[in-house]
Amino acid sequence: MEIRQYPDPVLRQRAEAVVTFDPALAGLTQEMVRTMHEAGGLGLAANQIGLTQRIAIVSPEDEAGREVALVNPQIVHSEGWEESDEGCLSFPGIYIKVGRFTQVRLRYQDLRGKTCEMEATGLLARAIQHELDHLDGRLLVDRMSLIQRMTHRRRLRELTDRFEKRTAEARERAEAGSKASP
Repeated sequence: MEIRQYPDPVLRQRAEAVVTFDPALAGLTQEMVRTMHEAGGLGLAANQIGLTQRIAIVSPEDEAGREVALVNPQIVHSEGWEESDEGCLSFPGIYIKVGRFTQVRLRYQDLRGKTCEMEATGLLARAIQHELDHLDGRLLVDRMSLIQRMTHRRRLRELTDRFEKRTAEARERAEAGSKASP
């Protein structure tokens, strides 16, 4: 799986609720876990891999076996507040201070469709909120102040240029392939 990077339009799409709980969903979440760990992340939302389903993986530590698959997650209670540095796999090399709740209660479905709740604090609470932002189409750049945007403008431009180049190359390959077909 390839992690989509800014400004890929799929990152802006609001994910849709999952209604089918089957072995394919379990397989998808395992691939997401693998992809997240390979990238060194603490969380991964489905739209970061090009899917618009309300699925996120979070792990309080970069340690296999501690991950939680969250299907159709929603925060039902939050409290406390702190600002801390935060990065994102879709914005490699960019870290900003982001304000988040320090404690959250989350309602979600497991891979069988059973409704569950969990309490999270600290880094796990932060990771959950970050991934839910992704599922709502909200990005790290949306949380940047004007000063933070100015500070990271060069890196944001590099990401935009790389995306545009890859998009143009893919379009050229598709056009060449369609011309080669009888």
